[in-house]
Amino acid sequence: MVTPSFDPKEQPPAMYKFKYGEVIFQHVELHQETVTASSVSTAIMLPSLLFTSIALALPVLGQTPCTRDFLKAATAEYLDALTAGEPTFSTLSSDVDYYENDALVNITTGVLSQGIKIDFNLSIYDTTQCASYTEIVATTEHPYVIGTRLAFTDSKVTHIDSIVCDTGDWLFNATGSLIYNRQESWAPVPVEKRESREALKAAGDAYIDAWGNHTVKPVFAKNCARLEGGFYITSNCLLNFPPPFNVSNQRYTIDEELGAVDIFHLFPFLDAAIPRHPGTQTNNLIRVESGEIRYIHENTVCSTRNCGR
Repeated sequence: MVTPSFDPKEQPPAMYKFKYGEVIFQHVELHQETVTASSVSTAIMLPSLLFTSIALALPVLGQTPCTRDFLKAATAEYLDALTAGEPTFSTLSSDVDYYENDALVNITTGVLSQGIKIDFNLSIYDTTQCASYTEIVATTEHPYVIGTRLAFTDSKVTHIDSIVCDTGDWLFNATGSLIYNRQESWAPVPVEKRESREALKAAGDAYIDAWGNHTVKPVFAKNCARLEGGFYITSNCLLNFPPPFNVSNQRYTIDEELGAVDIFHLFPFLDAAIPRHPGTQTNNLIRVESGEIRYIHENTVCSTRNCGR
């Protein structure tokens, strides 16, 4: 295990300089009590929704009805199994496909078998696709930040995707992640203010598409905040990278009630130790409020410490 540049059990430093391709972040603001964001450039309308996949609006064929209560109960079972280190629970299919960091893993030897003391978890539920996404933070013993997507068929978990981040992964700091996760509000959005699935997907796509296309202008809230690894960045939510920049293998989980979309995908360019494309495994969890991106969480796996940056 590589040695971190700071103790992950300590409060992250107030200043941190790192190079993100050709973008150099000189100042990262970290506030334990309050979050203050600088002004963001004028927002423009979300991209057209006319060509959004019809799959976003229709249930998965051949599946039994999927309710929010069912997804909550099944996800709670997964969390109990993760805590106990027992890679089995009642809704787990006997032939589940289990992936960690985009690699097929034996479920009996993966992180689900270790037993983890969970300090924080946040879940979103997609009743259309019958899937859930959960962000998990553990700060004691072996610190982790884990993002897990459970996909169901006929009331059984048939596919598990987990991004398992620990010391050496991009800006990893489990204590920082715990602090800032606890500051945020992911309360249900009032019914009359909820965005459609298509609008939530478009917001997530716009955020990621803008990384490699400067003509795409995501709509950010003035107080937009980005939790990247264990660092809280409030000065700017917009990222741009030098071309070519082709994000691939997107997998979506969308929750209209929480105004949330999570996107698993491959992040080109960031990991300097591997080929630029297709890149390294990452995910972005995004909260949208009143048509504007309010929160962004990113957890990214690195093949070498801090992706060689």
